[in-house]
Amino acid sequence: MRSLRIVLPLIATAFTLSAAQAADPVKIRLSYVLAPSDWAPLLPEKPDLLRHNGKSYQLEVVRIAGTPALVQAMANNEIEIGNHSYSSLGIAIQNAGMEDIRVISDQFQDGVPGKSTTQYYVLKDSPVRKVEDLKGKVVSSNAAGSAVDVAMRAMLKKHGLEDKRDYTFIEAPLPAQKAMLLDKKTDLIPSVVPFQHDPEIKEKGRILFTQRDIMGVTQMIVWTARKSFIDKNRAAMVDFMEDALRVVRWYLDPENHDEAVKIASKLTRIPPERFPWLFTDQDYARNGNLMPDLKALQANVDQTQALGFYKAKFDVQKYSDLSIVQEAAARLK
Repeated sequence: MRSLRIVLPLIATAFTLSAAQAADPVKIRLSYVLAPSDWAPLLPEKPDLLRHNGKSYQLEVVRIAGTPALVQAMANNEIEIGNHSYSSLGIAIQNAGMEDIRVISDQFQDGVPGKSTTQYYVLKDSPVRKVEDLKGKVVSSNAAGSAVDVAMRAMLKKHGLEDKRDYTFIEAPLPAQKAMLLDKKTDLIPSVVPFQHDPEIKEKGRILFTQRDIMGVTQMIVWTARKSFIDKNRAAMVDFMEDALRVVRWYLDPENHDEAVKIASKLTRIPPERFPWLFTDQDYARNGNLMPDLKALQANVDQTQALGFYKAKFDVQKYSDLSIVQEAAARLK
């Protein structure tokens, strides 16, 4: 009897600890490259709308240098939801062998009529007047194989220019691209939102071409997760997506524009008067239902494959699971 009196409390304590551990929120590390283009850094700024955060899931946002670096992070299970570009998606599947990766939602699209597109700048007084004039010149992007890099290479290839043979390629972070051009360390840079709205680049630079010119509509960035994680944590994933939809719709509401601008200014340390374009037609196309354009995504990965970044074409439908965002959206109706 004495031994039972000792053992029973121990069993009860162990059971309580086990139950508590089982109820621990699922850690969701969400990656991003750039604020405010990426949704990730914007989500925690509206904690009142992340109603399941700290309960069924625990959100952590993680900054990465570019989407190619995301491939290694997801392969090592260091990121649960990754912001893959159309180009790095195929690299993850074929080059890194992540056959279980799944597209779960949209983040933003480039080149949608009436919305913004990535611009490729030369200096205003540059002798480069057409793409062919880049022969023998230096071009730059944030990373080989990134979305803006693939679009640039596609345009150069269309005009008969090949890397190493016809031009020199260098890498620099997106925020540093303007300085690289103004210092004449490169002859061509990509200018993405928000940097393309910088008055200085408009004054001293000239658009040579845009991403829309070569790619049409681009499913630029998608959120992805690995099937093993989805299967194990589906309920928490739906809760997260419900919260994400709630926050995304808040930012896209024109009535919240002024507050959204203040948040973007806080995150970037750029004066709020520089953000009149945010979540307007001067921004990338953003879907309030977080539904990706899989037709555009298919065309984009086919173009990336044609440039040699991975060996074979693949069907993006096979690597997509939109049921999570659809179930989350149904809750908010």
